[in-house]
Amino acid sequence: MDLNELIRPEAVIANLKANSKKQALQELAERASEICGEAERDIFDTLLQRERLGSTGVGNGIAIPHGKIVNLGGLHGLFARLDKPIEFDSLDDQPVDLIFVLLAPEGAGADHLKALARIARLLRDGEVASKLRATKDAAAIYSILTHTQATPSAT
Repeated sequence: MDLNELIRPEAVIANLKANSKKQALQELAERASEICGEAERDIFDTLLQRERLGSTGVGNGIAIPHGKIVNLGGLHGLFARLDKPIEFDSLDDQPVDLIFVLLAPEGAGADHLKALARIARLLRDGEVASKLRATKDAAAIYSILTHTQATPSAT
């Protein structure tokens, strides 16, 4: 699965300003609502409920908040590069500055898991993460996300 199937150029935020995990999720829910047409509150509540199960901060400054929305018409991705890292209760206790939100329809099943794996592989690539952190241009970030082929990892 290529990320250009998940994310559109307008779903990239190059310089998100947020002071907390909750604020970041709120801002991302607002933008996701504009992109997928679902209610902002439903998206925010879904992401918050998932965080209560355990942080989606996967380490190395990366978080992949995700959830399923009942009537969503397909998989939707949203990427944000934060202007400054925030606490995210990550697995490695490091603050987060790269966030990729994945929203899926209720019955997505394997497609949701494949998309999560693809996103995680890409963002765990140190070279890709460095490029994403080094640019403040949304179009360039979109290009990095959609034109970089992540190599399969043994982890």
